[in-house]
Amino acid sequence: MTTDAPSRPEHAHAHAPVEPPRPPWFGGRAPARPTPAAAFHSVSAATAVLLALVAIGAVIHEPVLIPPLAASAALVHAAPTLPLAQPRSVVVGHLLGAAAGYAALAAAGSSAWAAAVAAGATLALTTLARTPHSAGCATAVVIVLQTPEAARFVPLLFGSTVLLVLTGYAGSRIRRTSPRYPAYWW
Repeated sequence: MTTDAPSRPEHAHAHAPVEPPRPPWFGGRAPARPTPAAAFHSVSAATAVLLALVAIGAVIHEPVLIPPLAASAALVHAAPTLPLAQPRSVVVGHLLGAAAGYAALAAAGSSAWAAAVAAGATLALTTLARTPHSAGCATAVVIVLQTPEAARFVPLLFGSTVLLVLTGYAGSRIRRTSPRYPAYWW
């Protein structure tokens, strides 16, 4: 009697490592395409909050919109169920990035080398704090390379992240079929 399967002893599988269950996205497939209405909703909500940051900056004569906040808006509005998009990750991730950025700036000055170290330090801090947020790493880089005054920059950063979270919350309640944001607050 022949079989196509290779022969193995009956007890061989008993000691084989057990693979953990795979998340649905693990199979290498891209997520499903959003409906046109869902895509329009996410894009318009993210654009609206970014325009609000620009308007606030124009009124107070300070640049409020920085590239990392645009990345955060994209996460909050287009991927609201991801851990990276949750309020604690958005707010604390940026604040930890600011802390790492200012620490690197104080220790090593403004250079691409210091910016890279600040981004790595932010990743370590956000990992330890269970607040993953990739845009927080970019905030550290912005601080090291652009050297904004902390007393003005940090309050604006904090307010901007809170505004992003609040618009994510409001936006998820406007469209009934949207995933509810946040998945958790803290």
